[in-house]
Amino acid sequence: MRSQRAYVEHVLQCIRRITEDSAPGRDAVFGARTLQDAIVRNLQVLCESTQRIEEELKKPHSEIDWKSIAGMRNVLVHDYFDVDFEAIWLVVSRDLEPLEKAMQAMLTALDRAD
Repeated sequence: MRSQRAYVEHVLQCIRRITEDSAPGRDAVFGARTLQDAIVRNLQVLCESTQRIEEELKKPHSEIDWKSIAGMRNVLVHDYFDVDFEAIWLVVSRDLEPLEKAMQAMLTALDRAD
């Protein structure tokens, strides 16, 4: 079993990759299927990793809708025909920054606990 730190760091790595892949902007991403695929894949992995983070670490971050992240994972994995990239883009442009801040705070909490 991986450590909590490994899952938090993995989420941060996925956020960095998504940020890098989405950097060219909306029009470029919507025009490049490979960028869309990369973003969706990293979101899927990010969602999976957040589900493996203990509730104790998540609890102080009520600003994050953990249940919706889990739901998104299920859609990305099981209902991939129904994935709406407009909705994905909204998540990328609106939700990644707060999640990144929460993950950084979790790393700080884990550092204090060590």
